[in-house]
Amino acid sequence: MAWIPAGTFWMGSDVHYREERPAHQIYVDGFWMDSRAVTVADFRRFVKATGYVTTAEQQPDPADFPDADPSLLVAGSMVFTPPDGRVPLDDYRRWWAYVPGAHWRAPEGPGSNVGERNLHPVTHVSYLDACAYAEWAGKSLPTEAEWEFAARGGLDRATYVWGEEREPHGRPGGNVWQGEFPWQNLETDGYAGTSPVGRYRPNGFGLYDMAGNVWEWTREQHTDSHAHSSKNTAPAGPCCIPRNPVQESAAADGEPYVRRTVKGGSHLCSPNYCDRYRPSARQGHTEDASTGHIGFRCIVRPEELR
Repeated sequence: MAWIPAGTFWMGSDVHYREERPAHQIYVDGFWMDSRAVTVADFRRFVKATGYVTTAEQQPDPADFPDADPSLLVAGSMVFTPPDGRVPLDDYRRWWAYVPGAHWRAPEGPGSNVGERNLHPVTHVSYLDACAYAEWAGKSLPTEAEWEFAARGGLDRATYVWGEEREPHGRPGGNVWQGEFPWQNLETDGYAGTSPVGRYRPNGFGLYDMAGNVWEWTREQHTDSHAHSSKNTAPAGPCCIPRNPVQESAAADGEPYVRRTVKGGSHLCSPNYCDRYRPSARQGHTEDASTGHIGFRCIVRPEELR
């Protein structure tokens, strides 16, 4: 784990997607953070030690989905299925499919396996799965503020975790999409999907893959923007900068599970569709959701060691 020193930073952005607004100052106490995302090998040790069964391996409860056809409520997860050519970018169902039998050990569905991907980030893990792993490991999931502060690596208000250039030295500083999403994957970095953790240069705090590869769960209940959250004063004045904020509740949206914020973007992020491999970028996913491009890493706060 890497030590993330306490500090004040500008969280969010006023010049990118609406949900990142408004930019505002936050103070975060110091903490330790996994320098790399939890890997397939890490998660396998957890499952072997505990017998844990992930959300994607369990049949959904019909009571949670009263309007669904019970025959369709089968264990599985969301898998990226690229189309053969250009498609309109207004419907994610053109490249995402719910695949029965897909889970962390079979990331593309029945017949697939993790093979040589032991050092890749584990995927198809829900927020609930990530919390279970963190508890077993004696750690926690970060808040959104902790995650973003750590991702910036000391480069406050920078666009990317490595600075201002989209492609320093002519190539991205993380595992993101090359080509025209979602149909043309040039694989110029050598990876069609996830890459082994730690393959790209670390940020200023010694953290790897804080941009691209996989989105990462935070403990934060998701809001449509920072302005919709009661945790922040934005823009904050020097006398009232929020300290260690965490969003513990959010407006109900009719879903049986609350939405949590994920950060960092993934190997599917592309400037022509999803320019979200930036520290201020954020999205919401329901707690029980699992996909082939969401993973996690853990932190330890000093007070948790007492």
